Amino acid sequence: MGASGKIVLGSRGSDLALAQVSMVEQALLQAWPDLEMAREIIRTSGDEGGAPLPVDRKAGRKGMFTREIEQQLLVRRIDLAVHSAKDLPSEAMEELEIAGVLPRGPTGDVLIARNGLRLMTLPEGALIATGSIRRQRQLRWKRPDLEVTDLRGNVPTRLRKLRENENWSGIILAQAGLERLGMSIVGRALRLPGMEDEPGQPERSPYNAEILSPDDFVPAGGQGVIALQARRDDERVRRLLKAIDDEPARICLRAEREFLRLLDGDCDSPVGVHARLIDGRLRLQAQVFEEGVSAPRAGVAAGASAQPERLAAELMDKLYGN
Repeated sequence: MGASGKIVLGSRGSDLALAQVSMVEQALLQAWPDLEMAREIIRTSGDEGGAPLPVDRKAGRKGMFTREIEQQLLVRRIDLAVHSAKDLPSEAMEELEIAGVLPRGPTGDVLIARNGLRLMTLPEGALIATGSIRRQRQLRWKRPDLEVTDLRGNVPTRLRKLRENENWSGIILAQAGLERLGMSIVGRALRLPGMEDEPGQPERSPYNAEILSPDDFVPAGGQGVIALQARRDDERVRRLLKAIDDEPARICLRAEREFLRLLDGDCDSPVGVHARLIDGRLRLQAQVFEEGVSAPRAGVAAGASAQPERLAAELMDKLYGN
């Protein structure tokens, strides 16, 4: 059955968000060559220059990058919302659903540092910038001697701030976002767009790049996943998305989001949770930082991939059960 008519995709307007929209458009066109698509760019309260961050960031940032887009979906101005899955609150709106996900990108965090430095070679008192409370707590746990400061803005803005703030030793960014913007990690260097591919070129990069240990820096739930949100009553869009939905990424995302829901966590809580499919079985790892305690509460559970929500409940019981 072919596709006819047009659908409107809604997204933030950052370089990364637009790159992700392009990925969705390409996937849809490959599955439905006759499909017409349009873009609607929506400014959210979490975008740089928008509303100031709330004082209680843990409670107040839920949905800051998604709420306005979801509203446009509810009033039918758009047909499909394209999100970074880690930005979506774990409690979904009843009228909406994640109707598809693209294949998952890299899930790791990357330390972008000056002068060839790595996490364990940063000098005492070195200043690292990150806007994620999870990454801040992970940094303070692994390197309590470092100074940590807040950081906002899209990926190019954050790299610019590193370049301009000479007292900063580095920043931490998601590997998926870097790669979707045409950057790559070659050896120990961040290869920027436009660099010629020739011997020795990575060494001329101004930045060192280190993919941080996924056991110490457990990523945010949904990190690396592009989530496609639709109205539950929109059978046409749900059918279109079924053709591009990636089942392994969806299974992992279901486990991670269920763990966050049970924990009442969200993208800006100091929680890392990461699911992986290994030989047909699901492995779920979590790391929860609590007030006044440096080391996280951590655990791993493994089980059948057919029941990701049950595995999330098992891991919660393992961490908090009597």
